Amino acid sequence: MMAAIQKVLFVFCIIGLCLITPAMAGTKYMGGSPQLSAYISGTNEFSPGKEVQLVIVVENSGMNEFKFIQSGIVDRDDLPNTAKFLTATLNAGDAPLVIKSDPQMLGDLKGSSSASAFFSTKIRSDAPAGTFQIPLSLHYTYLYEAEQYGVDTIQYFYKEKNETILIPIKIRPDVSIEVISAVPEYLNVGTEGYITLKITNTGFEDGSKAVIQIIRNGNSPVIPTDSSVYIGDFPAGGTVDCKYKVSVSGDAENQTYPIDVVVIYQNREGDFITSGSDTVGIPVGGKVLFTVISRAAEMNPGNKKVLQVEYKNTGDTAVYSAQARISAVDPFTSNDDIAYIGDLEPGESRNVSFVVSVDRTATIKEYGLDSEIRYRDALDNTYISDTMKVRVEVTASSGLTTVLSNPIYLSIIGAAVIGAVYVLYHYSRKRKTM
Repeated sequence: MMAAIQKVLFVFCIIGLCLITPAMAGTKYMGGSPQLSAYISGTNEFSPGKEVQLVIVVENSGMNEFKFIQSGIVDRDDLPNTAKFLTATLNAGDAPLVIKSDPQMLGDLKGSSSASAFFSTKIRSDAPAGTFQIPLSLHYTYLYEAEQYGVDTIQYFYKEKNETILIPIKIRPDVSIEVISAVPEYLNVGTEGYITLKITNTGFEDGSKAVIQIIRNGNSPVIPTDSSVYIGDFPAGGTVDCKYKVSVSGDAENQTYPIDVVVIYQNREGDFITSGSDTVGIPVGGKVLFTVISRAAEMNPGNKKVLQVEYKNTGDTAVYSAQARISAVDPFTSNDDIAYIGDLEPGESRNVSFVVSVDRTATIKEYGLDSEIRYRDALDNTYISDTMKVRVEVTASSGLTTVLSNPIYLSIIGAAVIGAVYVLYHYSRKRKTM
């Protein structure tokens, strides 16, 4: 009996303790929602033609207005002022720019916090000066209501929201250039020449103390020699002509190659600015070439002969004060191996003469003597052509030529002549004594 009474008292004690100890308190927020704003981090002023990365900061200043702490309330997983699954999309709107980036996922943005979205942007080169509004579209979900059932069940109700924030961006006036024409002069592969550029200021800024520069484009064979021209004032809509000296590398071809053009100027604030570049094609003529068009000359061993060689200008440009040189190597010799050609227009040819001797021990065959031409271009620069071959065919002597070129035969003939003279001399004296 006593044991039963003790068990009953223990149960009542447990119940009493449960009634005395308060249940754990939960938190519930009433009202509140995300409040989003956005701005460009850093400067919002840009120049036409520039590629920029816009860093747009999105801030959430939303607050939870009412907070309840009460036993029996189950804590919520989300707060009403949290922007969940936030996505930012930047559009150009009426602004003169191109957005190159896709929408940016920023995740969950809690109240009193911020996140940054990065957008690659190109300001159009013809962008007018002024302030423009670019729309930033924000899409997110937030906790609209949470309904609790009993002591352990909550049903969440979310809402999706789309809102657009206009962000100001300023395009400052700038000098922007466009190359209208490019005219080459004396410009051929492996030579120096000139290019004359006609350049227009298509921007909205009046530049002062302006210098227009040409810059080599990558590995282009067109290389500036004189790269800068001072033009002074360069008003918006103005056009100037600039002449530059350039060279073309010897490994180029007969085609058009790029060159970049920029202008350095002083703007209205007194700062010196370098404009965006414009790329223009420069036509390049073919290489200066010569060809030997005369037939092979014939010589016999032991001969000395005047070789007639005809050279032709097969290139695309005229040459001036040209001189031909022939390299006489064994078995050939020459004391007269340079001949003056003069000026040659493209397609024109000219004959010149060289005095050459061939050794009597020369092998009977065709030889190729190296020849080259030294010439001047239109800018009075001196160049040497590629090596050409002057063909000489050494042939065996025949008839009288064989006798006269053979030393043995010449010795016999000489001895016979001397003997004949001796006999005639003694015969004549003998007749006089008779």
